[in-house]
Amino acid sequence: MAGFTTRAIHAVHNLEKNAIVPPIYLASTFIQPSDGTPGEYEYQRGSNPTRTAVETTLAQLENAQYSYVYSSGMGASSAALGLVRNGETLLMGMPSYGGNYRFATIELPKRGAHVKFIADFTTLSDEDFSDNVTMVFLETPTNPTLKVSDITRISQIAHRNGAIVVVDNTFLTPYLQRPLELGADITVQSATKYLSGHADLLGGVASTNNPELAEELHKAQLILGGILPPADSYRLLQNVKTLGLRLERQQENAQRLIQAIKKHPAVDCILYPGSASAEETKIQSQQAQGQGAVFSFILAEGHDIQKFIEALNIFSFAVSLGGIESLVCLPATMTQGAYTQEHLDMFGVHPRLIRVAVGIEDYEDLLEDFTTALNAS
Repeated sequence: MAGFTTRAIHAVHNLEKNAIVPPIYLASTFIQPSDGTPGEYEYQRGSNPTRTAVETTLAQLENAQYSYVYSSGMGASSAALGLVRNGETLLMGMPSYGGNYRFATIELPKRGAHVKFIADFTTLSDEDFSDNVTMVFLETPTNPTLKVSDITRISQIAHRNGAIVVVDNTFLTPYLQRPLELGADITVQSATKYLSGHADLLGGVASTNNPELAEELHKAQLILGGILPPADSYRLLQNVKTLGLRLERQQENAQRLIQAIKKHPAVDCILYPGSASAEETKIQSQQAQGQGAVFSFILAEGHDIQKFIEALNIFSFAVSLGGIESLVCLPATMTQGAYTQEHLDMFGVHPRLIRVAVGIEDYEDLLEDFTTALNAS
């Protein structure tokens, strides 16, 4: 099999007039055969050649048979979480992205479904599946505490009890971690983040090797209509070609920055994949090819968060991650702002916890900017 970046560039060869990149098909509808048989494409909501091109590419990168793109990361997560039906129970790993939390706590109850939060998947056992559990949904590493869970072990337990496993792989992408190869049934990602990588489009992707689940994921596009438009599909198709190059640089910058600031007096503790324990370090090394480019830290008591933020010049204070630019945010009031105070406390989203998404800028500039801000705090 060709390498990751080679596949990202050459997965589709739908060229016209010897152009090196595929065209954008903006058509909302397509002419149909006069004999009444369906054409390959009928209406943009159902399918579109440009969207097919990016879905084909993403499927190859995931080593999946099926990938479907949506108008946002929550479109992909909602398509997967929406598989939990009336009377069924979802096991959701915590902490989880605030949008997924909203779906589990607001939307699922409307549908007569239930959710049970799991703070530590190392304790997962058959006993957790007693209440008609049909799905386990997890992020590894978690947002924003970067805790690591064993995808293979969780999948084995879930499948033994008739449940499917959905992994949000936004932080690592298929470049560093491929949950379907580890036993997961569906993987979802916010394509807004690393897959696109330039903070200029919203998108999401869900992938699977299960044809029945694939049909349900496609129905979410067709029925709910949250599809990725052709122009955005094209941009995502082009941007994902540089994912490996970007993520290598971002990961290197993040690792160097972690080592440089971890003993700074303004840093109370620093969190990154594998930092919680030797067991998590081992799991991360077994199921992923790196730590990614996101870390979090708790600003020490006596230091002022606002002064830290205001002293930053290169790092921007904004939600999101995965772009070429470096960002910081306060999860307790931003990405996890939908949490109840009880859940913020219960799942380790500390009020002084700052999440850092590292970009591709020159490392020396990032270090100077970050150190200056820590000193100013």
